[in-house]
Amino acid sequence: MKALFIGGTGTISSAIVRRLAKDSSWEVWLINRGNRADTVPGNVHQIVCDINDEEKVLKEVGSMKFDCVCEFIGFTVDQVERDFKLFKDKTKQYIYISSASAYNKPAASYVITEGTALANPYWEYSRNKIACENYLMERYREDGFPVTIVRPSHTYDERSIPLGVHGKNGSWQVIKRMMEGRPVIIHGDGESLWHLTFNEDFAVGYTALMGNRHAIGEAFQITGDEVLTWNQIYQTIADALGVELKAYHVSSELLTAFGPEYDFEGSLTGDKAVSVVFDNSKIKRLAPDLKTTVPLHKGIRIALEYILDHKECMKEDPEFDKWCDKVIEMLENAKKNF
Repeated sequence: MKALFIGGTGTISSAIVRRLAKDSSWEVWLINRGNRADTVPGNVHQIVCDINDEEKVLKEVGSMKFDCVCEFIGFTVDQVERDFKLFKDKTKQYIYISSASAYNKPAASYVITEGTALANPYWEYSRNKIACENYLMERYREDGFPVTIVRPSHTYDERSIPLGVHGKNGSWQVIKRMMEGRPVIIHGDGESLWHLTFNEDFAVGYTALMGNRHAIGEAFQITGDEVLTWNQIYQTIADALGVELKAYHVSSELLTAFGPEYDFEGSLTGDKAVSVVFDNSKIKRLAPDLKTTVPLHKGIRIALEYILDHKECMKEDPEFDKWCDKVIEMLENAKKNF
């Protein structure tokens, strides 16, 4: 079978590509700009091209047809419209990565299934994903385009620590604050429930959908089974670092007001601040091997070992660091003067 990945080197897709590269029944192709070519397995074919250059894409793909085209970098409707034009006659299945953040906010129920309504007034990213899903399902219903929708929640790999509150340069500045014995901000009271999924576990569920006729015209959420509070998540990170966790809790509303440049209204109120428990029974009917093999306490150690050994992962973020200190100082002064 032949698969084409649009992207293929990101947090989620890289694990899927590595898994398929070990499976002799798949021939794997990537189309991307070649920025992380050194991470691509040797037996994977790579087309170095901007997917938006439709003329070049058609020239490079030529007469090839695929059993599965996998889209990982489609965020707006115009991008999936482009994919439909390019691949409507070239693939037996088109798998679109949407997002579990698209589910209804505020949540009607903390238990989430694929039938949970899609609506997120707080985050444009999620609304764009919903619009993409709507367009693609319309193409399925009206044109027979063989669409499968996948909704990941918080999936991470060895290159980054999963956090609720961080700056524009990722997780390193928070890790550094922990290592220096400084307080770190946790949204709310830290007791909302959250799912975290290591990318290798996610790949088990995703690959079970590839080439599977029962997946056509359907949506699937794929998450790990482990459910933790944010306090437990941050404590697990501190334990792995061998340091004391100095947690400083701040409401999501205040974080949104104090840090508009970080879009906390979307990432927190529209996503991570809401307790969620995902019902994965639908995906497990097609992927019976899907389970959490890398629980958080193992995944954090894998990530920390990698990050501390790769300087490119240690991206300093002095602006976010100063912002954290400013927020904490302001709130401490408010307590004294109350």
